[in-house]
Amino acid sequence: MNTESTGFQSERLMSLDALRGFDMFWILGADSFVYALHETSQNAVTKFLATQLDHAEWAGFHFYDLIFPLFIFMMGVSTVFSLTKIMEREGRAGAVKRVIRRGVLLFIVALIYSGGFTNPWPDMRLMGVLNRIAICYTVGGLLFIFLKPRSIAVITAALLLGYWALLACVPFPDVRPTPGGDSVITKEAGFTNVVQLNMASTNLLRGSYIQGVNLTDYIDQKYLPARKYDGTYDPEGILSTMPAIASGLLGIFAGLLVRNKSVPDKKKVLWLLGAGAASAALGWIWNMDFPVIKKIWTSSYVLVAGGYSAMLLGAFYWIVDIKKWRKWCQPFVWIGMNPITLYLASNFMGGLGFEKLARRLAGGPVKGFFDAHVTAGFGDLVIAAAAVVLFLWFARFLYQRKIFLRF
Repeated sequence: MNTESTGFQSERLMSLDALRGFDMFWILGADSFVYALHETSQNAVTKFLATQLDHAEWAGFHFYDLIFPLFIFMMGVSTVFSLTKIMEREGRAGAVKRVIRRGVLLFIVALIYSGGFTNPWPDMRLMGVLNRIAICYTVGGLLFIFLKPRSIAVITAALLLGYWALLACVPFPDVRPTPGGDSVITKEAGFTNVVQLNMASTNLLRGSYIQGVNLTDYIDQKYLPARKYDGTYDPEGILSTMPAIASGLLGIFAGLLVRNKSVPDKKKVLWLLGAGAASAALGWIWNMDFPVIKKIWTSSYVLVAGGYSAMLLGAFYWIVDIKKWRKWCQPFVWIGMNPITLYLASNFMGGLGFEKLARRLAGGPVKGFFDAHVTAGFGDLVIAAAAVVLFLWFARFLYQRKIFLRF
């Protein structure tokens, strides 16, 4: 933990902080507010919003499926700014040291976030959201340090095409209890360990994108030790980390563009919007052969999410850094300056984090009063609103005192 001078903030790209805060805003409690609003007043608008703030069950894309890849994309953008300064000041060796140290530390924090040694082995989770962020940051940072943009572009394409080729061409056993059957391999369907699967099946599949029955999930089922988030496989597993790295590399290209002083600012916006639209369109076209699926991070999903991320960055860059319309996004900047801190704080408070704390303030008789005197479900809306106020207050508290957690 360290405190930063005001000069630190002036050197930052405010639009990137605001977009990062906007991204985190939805997973820190704003999504619960929308769910509660829908329960209180169910209509087409609230139903649409509630649906968008939940992940697609498998194939498809909702707004909530953008949260994670958008964060990785922005991490790639910030990598360009931070590592360029470090290389200018400390050289390539200093930058490598920084990347390795931050990557390892973040991975250790990720293990603690997932429960650490709360439960005995093998009931521990080795992969997760923060673990994937740590890996993507480390690989992307090292590539940025040692390679030129053209080489990074080749690697990005190789990761996306290579992942598609693996899933499309490499055979693997049909792990369903009855090969060729209609079982969906999920924790919700009762599959909690690999013993329940037909791992020795002689019926081989390739090019399968069925939930739980695809090469990505099979590799997790067979080779990923410890507890898997989805019972027999993990959405942040081994093979799907490969295209996730490409999500960060797309952010590096965006960062190179934004940092390029020879390109006029308005032209940068046009490039971000145009390239983003092209990437998303290409991803949806690829979807016809290689479905957009977050849980196995398909290459088409990378292009769709990366395209939307670039367009959002372009919009925020134009509004915040070019037009200087900044008052509206100040709460997002508070969050965006301390995203990992707020994420960890929410987890360490247990369960629903800030919402759990809000229930101590607005639950019980307070909730009952609103449910009885306003409308059924309004008490939950008050609790959700209190949670939003709490995490915004905490973010503002840290920001005003210039307390920023840096790994």
